[in-house]
Amino acid sequence: MHVEETQQKVNKAKKADKKQRRCLAIIKNDCEVSPSDEPTTYLAILNVGLSNGLTEECLLMEAAATGGKVIQVVMLPGKSYCFLICASLEDSQHIYEGMHNISTIGQQGAVAYLSYVKQLPANAGKSEWNKPLPNGLHVIADFVSEEEESTLLRAIGGDGRTSEVTGTLKHRNVKHFGFEFLYGSNNVDPSKPLEQSIPSACDILWPRLDNFASTWDWSSPDQLTVNEYEPGHGIPPHVDTHSAFLDPILSLSLQSDVVMDFRRGDDQVQVRLPRRSLLIMSGEARYDWTHGIRPKHIDVVPSASGGLTTQARGKRTSLTFRRLRNGPCDCSYPALCDTQQTKVPQELTASLVAQAVTLEQQNVHEVYDKIADHFSETRHTPWPQVAEFLDSFEPQSVVLDIGCGNGKYLGCNPLLLAVGCDRAQGLLAVGRRKRQNVFRCDCLNVPVRSSSIDGCISIAVIHHLATKERRLSALQEMARVLRPGGRALVYVWAKDQRKNDKKSTYLRQNKAVNKERTTEQQQRQRQHQELEQQLPNNNPLPIHTNRTEFQQQDVLVPWKTKDEQKTTYLRYYHVFEEQELENLVSQLQEVQLIKSYYDQGNHCAIFEKISKNSL
Repeated sequence: MHVEETQQKVNKAKKADKKQRRCLAIIKNDCEVSPSDEPTTYLAILNVGLSNGLTEECLLMEAAATGGKVIQVVMLPGKSYCFLICASLEDSQHIYEGMHNISTIGQQGAVAYLSYVKQLPANAGKSEWNKPLPNGLHVIADFVSEEEESTLLRAIGGDGRTSEVTGTLKHRNVKHFGFEFLYGSNNVDPSKPLEQSIPSACDILWPRLDNFASTWDWSSPDQLTVNEYEPGHGIPPHVDTHSAFLDPILSLSLQSDVVMDFRRGDDQVQVRLPRRSLLIMSGEARYDWTHGIRPKHIDVVPSASGGLTTQARGKRTSLTFRRLRNGPCDCSYPALCDTQQTKVPQELTASLVAQAVTLEQQNVHEVYDKIADHFSETRHTPWPQVAEFLDSFEPQSVVLDIGCGNGKYLGCNPLLLAVGCDRAQGLLAVGRRKRQNVFRCDCLNVPVRSSSIDGCISIAVIHHLATKERRLSALQEMARVLRPGGRALVYVWAKDQRKNDKKSTYLRQNKAVNKERTTEQQQRQRQHQELEQQLPNNNPLPIHTNRTEFQQQDVLVPWKTKDEQKTTYLRYYHVFEEQELENLVSQLQEVQLIKSYYDQGNHCAIFEKISKNSL
């Protein structure tokens, strides 16, 4: 028995040593922190940090139990390790001996591994929370009492209209008063007021805002949206539509704290919204910054000592108050203003709307013909959920791939009769070399008999169409060719490239993310200046910076060839907001939405054609 216990201790020590060396290598590569063979006043907790839910309070309690004194805890955002600054070498040794390979503060009680280190990371103590708030942004703590919170929750829990939402919003309860907030367009229909107005229990709020309201466009709201968030829920970055609502937007947080992200270009500010606090977004903060909440269960927040810690989210209810605008927006923030983006000279309006064909011809069709070979080399692996959709059909089913590109999906299921069509001659040539069934046509006019196709896919196609009407027409063509009972799958690029706090593959391919920020910004600026010189002086579309978050829906996305010239071409995209694709599908006759989901930076929808008799 004694031998077995000794062997267990030896095995445990070997495991700890192996884990210790592996973690130290990661930390050294991350932040150039070197281990020390001799005790120092710096200790690294090698496998537990903010990213796996460690709190500063828990760590201090564990250290205190060993008899050691800690001067400061240093935790880094997004890292599964952290550091302690101890009062003396003796304190450091007490903590090391009492916690290393002993303390169970890891996730699900996993043991923690420690090491002495020679120095702290160079960025230790630099916090994202030290940034100033955007102009016009205010957070008023304890805006309502606990008793008033209970009264408000009861008031909004009664009547009112609950939205029937699907897809990525299906787990969130949403209720509207006054007017319904329309997800997908971030707008309202002022001609359709709801029977239930804002509950009178909210009237206690407005007199408390007299010190702010003197510069606002309204003194009381006429629209209220109530959202109930469970831990893990969030909202994508967005701006409340300028032309729909006056300044400001107010949001009352009840039941739980949360962290909200504000973004403007490369600038990002994190704002903590405590329970029972009021958020005021006015002026620049309302019009020129997007705001969103990352879908997570745990937030990283400032600790009482000035460092960082984690805070678990609870169920949260937000009350967002707005006042409808009568007329266009005249703000001085054009970047995100829908009014000013459409108030362009007549010739520009013609190029984007009435003559959308010209835009698509120059910045879609001609570009893909020129980059066909290089583009095809990057498109070789079918996406799993598209392949799964194709595998769901019976053998010998006829499936049409509209916008098939190089035909990578035409051979996914060899038991199907798969046919593809595309506008780009260069991409069709790739399919012909593989002896695939392909032909050339426009996705708005498919020369296929109505009600003749068992299945249809459109992967990364309709986001190249320049107007809502043309995107809807493309979906109508898909519905037309489907037989009753036939199903279609559509993929479009999403404006929000994050889901459940995870970056899409597109964002993860940003190789410059770890470079010095100022250098990266300079590189982006030079790139944009070079690209802008290629465009007409009256070009109204922004040029997107590759591998970064989208700031606008209608953008030009660069494609750089790999030949000696390294020519850059600009492709037009309309990236989709949440629920925008579902809203388009809902306008199709004889079609019902079967499923919608988010897949690696894309919004996706499956719909089925139903017979007229079943309508």
